[in-house]
Amino acid sequence: MVNLNVKAILFLALGIIAAVFSFGWFLEAWRTRSEPGIEARIGSVRLPTFLETGIGFATNFFDALGIGSYAPTTSLFKLGKIVPDECIPGTLNVGHAAPVIAEAFIFIAFVEVEVKTLTLMIIASVVGAWLGAGIVATWSRRNIQLGMGIALLVAAVLFVMANLGLFPGGGNTLSLSGFRLVVGIIGNVILGALMTLGIGLYAPCMILVGLLGMNTKVAFPIMMGSCAFLMPIASLRFIRKQSYSFGPGLGLALGGLPAVLFAAFIVKSLPLVAVRWMVVLVVIYTALRMLLSVTKEGGQGDSFVSPT
Repeated sequence: MVNLNVKAILFLALGIIAAVFSFGWFLEAWRTRSEPGIEARIGSVRLPTFLETGIGFATNFFDALGIGSYAPTTSLFKLGKIVPDECIPGTLNVGHAAPVIAEAFIFIAFVEVEVKTLTLMIIASVVGAWLGAGIVATWSRRNIQLGMGIALLVAAVLFVMANLGLFPGGGNTLSLSGFRLVVGIIGNVILGALMTLGIGLYAPCMILVGLLGMNTKVAFPIMMGSCAFLMPIASLRFIRKQSYSFGPGLGLALGGLPAVLFAAFIVKSLPLVAVRWMVVLVVIYTALRMLLSVTKEGGQGDSFVSPT
C-alpha cells in the first residue's frame, strides 16, 4: 500500500511537471512570435515538417524499446542540417520530453522497483540536469560541437558494448541501500548533467544499475523516470535562453508520443542487435563530422540550412 501511495505521488508530480513544461513552452513560443531577433536563434514558430515528425516517430519508437533516442536524433539532425549544432542539445531535451514522460508512466506502472530507490535516483538526475542545462545553454557553438562529438563517440562505445554483451549482468535486488545507494545517487547526478549535452542516460544507467547489483530490468523505470522528470526541467532553461529549434522540437514531440504507445503496447520487443550496429556506424560518422566542424571555419562548422 505504501509503494502504491508513493507511486501515485510520483505520477501526480509527473503530471504536474508535464503540465508546467507544456504551458511554459507554449507561453515562450507565443512570446517569441513578436519578439525581434529570436527567430534567428530558435527558428520560426511553426508546425514541424513531415521529416521532423518522422524523425520523432522513429527515434522514440526505438527509445521505448531500449535503444535510446539522443544519439540517433543528433545524427539525423546533423546529417540533414535540420538544426544548428549549437541548438541540438536544447532541441533534444525539449522535443523528447513529452514522449519520455509517456514512457515513464508506462514503465513505472508495470515494472517492479523499490520506490525509495526510484525516487532518490530520479531526484538526483533532476539536480544534475538543472545544473548541466544552465551550463550547456550558455556554451558557444564550438564548445557544443566538441562536447557533442565526444558524447556521440561515448554513445557508439556503449552501443558496441550492448551488442557484445559487455554490460554488467546485475543481480536480483530491486533496491539500493547504504553505500550502494549513495553511489547510485551520485552516479545519477552525473548522468543527469551529461544528458543535457546529448549523452543519453539509458545505457549508462543500465551499466550503473548492473554494477550496483540490481536487476537490470529495474533500469527501465529508473532511467525513464529520471529522464521524464529531468528533461522538462532542463528544457525550460533551454527554452528561456532560446537555445533550441522550435519546429524540429515540436516534430519530435508530435511524432514521438504515438510511437511510444505503439512500441510499448503493440510491438513490445524486437531483435535490436542489427539496429544497434547500424546506429553505431551512423553515430561514429556523425561524431567525426561534429569534431571536424570544430576546426572548420574557426569552429563555426557547417552552415545551417532551414527546412522551410
